[in-house]
Amino acid sequence: MRWLLYSCIWVLLFLGSYSAMAGPQQRPDSLLLKADRMLSYRAYGRAIDLYHQALNGKALTPAQRASAQASLAQAYRSVGDNVKAEAAFREWVSMAPSSNESANTVLAYAQTLAGNGKFAEADVEFNRYQTLKEQQRSRLPASIPTAADGRPASARREAVRYQIDDLSLNTPNEEFSPMFYQNGLVYVSGSKGGSTIETSGSGGGAGYLDLIYIPNRTQLTSKQRYDADGERMTGKAAAIGSGAPSRTPNKVGKDFYTQATANDNKTAVGFDAGIRVAEGLGYDNRPGADPGKRFAQSLNTRYHEGPATFSADGTQIIFTRNNYNNGKAKTSAENVNKLKLYTARQVDGAWVDVVELPFNSDEYSVGHPALSKGPDGTPDQLLFFASDMPGGLGGTDLYVTRWLNGRWSEPQNLGPTINTKGNELFPFADEQGNLYYSTDGRKGVGGLDVFYAAMAGTTVRAVETIDAPINSAGDDFGMITDGARRSGFLSSNRNGSDDIFRFTRESSLYGCRDLTLRVIDREANLPLDSVTVVAKSRRPGQTDQLLKADANGIVRFCLDGDSNYLFTAKRDGYINSTLGFSTKAMTDDQPSQLEMTMLKPTMVMDTVYTETRTLAPLDPKKPLTRSRLRGSVLGERDSSPIEGVTVKLKNECNGETLSTVTGADGGYEFDLVEGCDYTLIASKPTYGTNFSRVRKLAKKSKPKLVAADVKLLRVGEVIPMDNIYYDLGNANIRTDAAREIDRLVSTMQKYPSLVIEIRSHTDSRGGAARNKELSTLRARAVADYLTSKGIRRNRIMATGYGESMPVNNCTDGVICTEAEHQRNRRTEFKILAIK
Repeated sequence: MRWLLYSCIWVLLFLGSYSAMAGPQQRPDSLLLKADRMLSYRAYGRAIDLYHQALNGKALTPAQRASAQASLAQAYRSVGDNVKAEAAFREWVSMAPSSNESANTVLAYAQTLAGNGKFAEADVEFNRYQTLKEQQRSRLPASIPTAADGRPASARREAVRYQIDDLSLNTPNEEFSPMFYQNGLVYVSGSKGGSTIETSGSGGGAGYLDLIYIPNRTQLTSKQRYDADGERMTGKAAAIGSGAPSRTPNKVGKDFYTQATANDNKTAVGFDAGIRVAEGLGYDNRPGADPGKRFAQSLNTRYHEGPATFSADGTQIIFTRNNYNNGKAKTSAENVNKLKLYTARQVDGAWVDVVELPFNSDEYSVGHPALSKGPDGTPDQLLFFASDMPGGLGGTDLYVTRWLNGRWSEPQNLGPTINTKGNELFPFADEQGNLYYSTDGRKGVGGLDVFYAAMAGTTVRAVETIDAPINSAGDDFGMITDGARRSGFLSSNRNGSDDIFRFTRESSLYGCRDLTLRVIDREANLPLDSVTVVAKSRRPGQTDQLLKADANGIVRFCLDGDSNYLFTAKRDGYINSTLGFSTKAMTDDQPSQLEMTMLKPTMVMDTVYTETRTLAPLDPKKPLTRSRLRGSVLGERDSSPIEGVTVKLKNECNGETLSTVTGADGGYEFDLVEGCDYTLIASKPTYGTNFSRVRKLAKKSKPKLVAADVKLLRVGEVIPMDNIYYDLGNANIRTDAAREIDRLVSTMQKYPSLVIEIRSHTDSRGGAARNKELSTLRARAVADYLTSKGIRRNRIMATGYGESMPVNNCTDGVICTEAEHQRNRRTEFKILAIK
């Protein structure tokens, strides 16, 4: 079977070495590869057996042995055997080099220890995990992505899950290398297709390949379905088509593909069938017209055709064919018929102007084309292909050429990020310009494995493998899909011969989900910079993420899948803002965007004056010719006058500000202009600054004398809060207490710089230690209530004093009424700082 796969393009000399290595006993590194594959399939029991077999051997390198030991421990964890998992982890710790320890494995070890009740040891390992995470984070260069999506490799947490369908179009022969074409699917086949395919002509010479077309790929049916673990699905979930026909795996030399490589075959068998890309394309529908023969006349030769690629508008085909054109075949100096790329245009339903591409050669093969958009987004400006031309890195490499000024440029090798000493084949470019291809030159789970290359034009950003069951123990190649890899098709010989499979992604493509969070000022609708945003996952074991918004108010997170998050935004001068977000059941992989708004604390300004006709002027000898504001500045706690307070009165009509300083009586006096609002500001060091409104007097009214007393808070004062009482032995906020705390909320809003201590007390009943604990809980309950109203937590200190500070003589042993005990179950606040 492997013969046909590689026969599409060149000889693979290492096939013989595979058979030479085969023997009665598997090599330990081969066992390790199989064990890793079983672990990825979640076949934990089989993985455990294989890891033990590999570890019992002596051929593993120290690095392989440490890796196998860690995987064995993870497998035991997965089946719930924490005792054996712990033993395996301990063995891993003894053999893993300290310079190459995996943070995630250390975390799993810590979790296993905790699960086994060994909390002290678990704490040590948790600390080691945090240290390793910081060290690894500092070693990661931010400008060089290590995964195809640009994230660090550690961002991937769980394997992407895919469902696989074995399609009914598959026959005992070979079907492979599918390609999208309009609403249908074009693929390569070794003979006429099955009953699901509309064809015409006799078709299919022995050992030669044909292009087959299915006009509507959405109508393809499946004869067997596999779940994301690679297991055959049964019952209703698998009842999606007719049963699979019996087949016997084709072996090299035992079927009609008897030559080592058909592409290098020195003779050709004639046949009349050709490319059957006909139905549904608008070809000549006149009675008697045969679209299949039209293709036979225009494109078909007596050699191989396929794989192929099509332009975005469907009017151009670029296809692989043996070195044969215009009725003539050419061979290399070694008398071998190589592969070349040809192009043709569709005109009036027929393919015309079949010409070969300029970089073809009689001496080496060029094939497996894939058209892609150019760096500027223009479609069909780049052509990727595979070739064994001189100067490559291995057997076959991937190359790219540009369409410039009406011609294809000199091919460029994609370099060592993609190409290896092995063989790179079957490229496909999705609509984002990223590349899928197959290679046997990288570590994988089978022979040929599918890899994904994130591209920026012709520059390779990063390469990563595709998870099982896309890749299998066999050869997997020719994968095509959309830009988000939601679904697609691929070829594989996992069932014995090349077949085409359909896949559907069932989980998020990435281990973490991109989230862009924008923080704005709600009132001004402008972005806020320097906002600290904390993302807290509700999932156990997840570390909080703490980031700062940039100059545009943007914070970018990479969130774990299947988790609930709470975001908290903090910035000086603003009320904390919270927002919830969930990544559960998200599979679309589109970056999420959220917006958080923040509010400045409301500046509470009281209207301070009342009109009066009884107050006498300050100077009886001066008649009242203008309205006048007069009042006193008093202490909040005892209403005593405060001397040395600077009192300012700002006229909101013209911005003019008057100022005075209070004397021993705390008094002040200002003239007022009727028809204007005023702001009264009173301030003194170690006291708070009080902002108050003075309501305007009606224009043309008679001069009035109005009074306005202002109260100030002083640092160090302890102010009782009336009616903040609790039920006996309870820390819950009662309804009557909530109303009083709302007044404190207003005070905190009026003084944005105010920092207070919430002081809670109990009565003397019960033990002193219990009362101390209870009072602390009560103080915290008040603090939590204030926070829920938008007061920042760093402005509040919560302290419980227990029964140590009664306001009466109801101490231990003293008989008191319930009302007297109730007075001691109180809360007050102390001014710690204020501006």
